[in-house]
Amino acid sequence: MLSRSVSLLSRTVRTSSLRPVLTTGLRSYSSTWNEHRNVLEQLGLEKSGNKGVFDGEWKGNGDVVPSLNPVNNQVIAEVRQGTTQELDLALDRVAEAQKIWQELPVPQRGQVLLAMRDALVKNLQPLGKLVSLEMGKILPEGVGEVQEYIDILEYALGLSRMLNGAMIPSERPGHVMLETWNPLGTIGVISAFNFPVAVYGWNSALALVTGNGVLWKPAPTTPLVSIAVTRILERTLKEHNLPPALCSLVTGGTDVGQSLTQDRRAHAISFTGSTKVGRGVGQVVQGRFGRSILELGGNNAIIVMEDCDLDLAARAILFAAVGTAGQRCTTTRRLIVQEPIYDRLMERLVKAYGQVKVGDPLHDGVLCGPLHTKEAVGIYKSALESVKNQGGEILVGGKVLDDGELKHGNFVAPTMTRVRSDMDVVKNEAFVPILHTMTFKTLDEAIAINNNVAQGLSSSIFTSNPATMFKWIGPSGSDCGIINVNIPTNGAEIGGAFGGEKETGGGRESGSDSWKQYCRRGTCTINYSGALPLAQGINFG
Repeated sequence: MLSRSVSLLSRTVRTSSLRPVLTTGLRSYSSTWNEHRNVLEQLGLEKSGNKGVFDGEWKGNGDVVPSLNPVNNQVIAEVRQGTTQELDLALDRVAEAQKIWQELPVPQRGQVLLAMRDALVKNLQPLGKLVSLEMGKILPEGVGEVQEYIDILEYALGLSRMLNGAMIPSERPGHVMLETWNPLGTIGVISAFNFPVAVYGWNSALALVTGNGVLWKPAPTTPLVSIAVTRILERTLKEHNLPPALCSLVTGGTDVGQSLTQDRRAHAISFTGSTKVGRGVGQVVQGRFGRSILELGGNNAIIVMEDCDLDLAARAILFAAVGTAGQRCTTTRRLIVQEPIYDRLMERLVKAYGQVKVGDPLHDGVLCGPLHTKEAVGIYKSALESVKNQGGEILVGGKVLDDGELKHGNFVAPTMTRVRSDMDVVKNEAFVPILHTMTFKTLDEAIAINNNVAQGLSSSIFTSNPATMFKWIGPSGSDCGIINVNIPTNGAEIGGAFGGEKETGGGRESGSDSWKQYCRRGTCTINYSGALPLAQGINFG
């Protein structure tokens, strides 16, 4: 594959009142550079530069980092990142903008969110393609992720007419009790590479409708998508005569993320990432009495009962285990199959795995793109070594794909193993397309296997027995935050709260009453009686 360097942008350094604003040339070195350029032009990136800080104006004084295409590990573009000093300024700017925003009537906030939704719809295809280019998921999934942001904005629009408190009966005559829900202030969103748009969308839409400002710190490896989204929001806010700093952005590495986590001006931190890092985030935020929303490890399981629709189960398992190259929080990692049907199910799945096309996520017919980084390929190989060392068996896949057109990318074969449920490799989640299969005899045994890991995000059971279904979702069933029946572990709808228990962090995002996490609750008592009766019948003098 030939490489090509084309300078797409040359601009003069201009100076703000605070510091120089630096820009760098937007370059692409891939042989598919023209496709990259077309996407960047459609999103306004090619003409407007690639500075990774936005707090009402675009700047960036940090290091210049490349955004890589995981198909070939070549540069799509370069981004000048933010610094902790710029984060400090951005937090002040968000706070100033939030004071204006919180005074806007909630239904009017909803109209602004509707305009954001319409702007994203106009850019749906190029944004989805940019997600595929930068993250590596196949194009339908890239477009679907942006659609999820659109959907949650529609949901937030509905909430803007429904953010109800409660009227509470008072035990004292001439008194009324009620609840209020007011914004926290600034919400810091630290998002992960695997859903570089949707996770921000979940948090941003609900934070905004409840009256907060948002500061986004995206994953260091997906800066272009975050810049593109922020530019769309910037234009929308300006069109409504609102301060664009309301939706601020600071790209950067660990130093920026740690500073944001530690800063009291970020009243809540939504963090999506590993359990190891999330544990530290939670401790730091709690230590300063902030609020954290943690979306961490998954290690999700599907249980397959012998009375299920086997064709339905096989189709669901394939997408749940192979979709997004195994890089979803809700990817199925463990397949727990009742003994009498194990061989039949494996026969179908091995055949299905053999038909999965791995390749460039922008090409038609491809179902599995690359892993996001070279480091992930190393994790894949290490996990397979652990399977072998612990006495497991590789049923299908089990190799790095580095021949022909795939030789420069991060491609691996989707893999299934045969293991025992008590192996360490089963209990430690690897963020790659490896599905560990195992068997069970009774429903109670299957539930115990599902629950016998530290993580508790998503879980599914396939059965036609109503008694099994209701036991699965009841107190003696799955201990996860997402409990499914006859659907896979991945693909959550926005109407329900998304999140998990145990080492998944306990946070909830998206639907149901997740909006309350972005608010401070007030219990208000109003005395209109002219007397002063006390609660619990106390008589004080």
